[in-house]
Amino acid sequence: MSRQLYHKTVKVDGVEIFYREAGDKKNPSLLLLHGFPTSSLMFKNLMTVLSDRYHLIAPDYPGFGFSDFPLMKDFDYSFDNIASCMNAFTKAIRLQSFTIYLHDYGCPIGLRICLQHPEKIEKIIVQNGNAYQEGLGPQWNEVKDYWKNPTPEKKKKVAAFLSKEGTKEQYFAGLPKKLHQNVSPESWIIDWQRMSRPRNIAMQFKLNCTYQTNIKMFPAFQDYFRKHQPKALVIWGKYDVFFDVAEAHCYKKDLPKAEVHILEGGHMALETNFEEVVQLIERFMSNN
Repeated sequence: MSRQLYHKTVKVDGVEIFYREAGDKKNPSLLLLHGFPTSSLMFKNLMTVLSDRYHLIAPDYPGFGFSDFPLMKDFDYSFDNIASCMNAFTKAIRLQSFTIYLHDYGCPIGLRICLQHPEKIEKIIVQNGNAYQEGLGPQWNEVKDYWKNPTPEKKKKVAAFLSKEGTKEQYFAGLPKKLHQNVSPESWIIDWQRMSRPRNIAMQFKLNCTYQTNIKMFPAFQDYFRKHQPKALVIWGKYDVFFDVAEAHCYKKDLPKAEVHILEGGHMALETNFEEVVQLIERFMSNN
């Protein structure tokens, strides 16, 4: 039994995509799609633990982690285009069918893949991933206002999350003090190191401004749920200040058989509630 993680790259439409791989390809596959501001790094521990039973793939998006970071004039940093890149990535590595793990940015990226190739999707795991309006609480008001009426003053406030402190807050915001010891410091420090590269802040802001395209896709995502009824596991850290916990139960409107679990954790539940998340995934994956 091997728990070795492998670190690979593959060219996708001229862009070198870095990805982590673990487990035997003969076993059921999981495609792990990371959120902001992180990378495949967020799945490293999960991949090690599950690699004896599953085949796991975790790519970094262009401009994230250790994948290529093309100039903005050469690559369209939008959710539509990154989803197209990740869809092409699955073809490049010959990933035929898989369970898809959807976290944060990875949710709208992955759900676009689900829309294009529902036949490839075996199950879905949603971990603090946004596909319903209920997740966009009052904390999104300033962002939505900027989208409607962008000004330099509003941009300065909205872009404040693209900073060292803002990166750290992705892990700690809303968390009770007792859970701070669960968060590994290298996670957010490496995230910030990659994001603070020249040109990356500008790219991240441009990409974030295209988040409104995801909201417009919500009806299509929900229609996919209703039509295809994928087996679904929804995991939510209730202290998430970015996506309201009220959204977690919304998945059952379109996926009545979905498992929904609210954890005593935050936006990065793999940090704060690792053992619980692993147990939930193991049970979910073993149930046919």
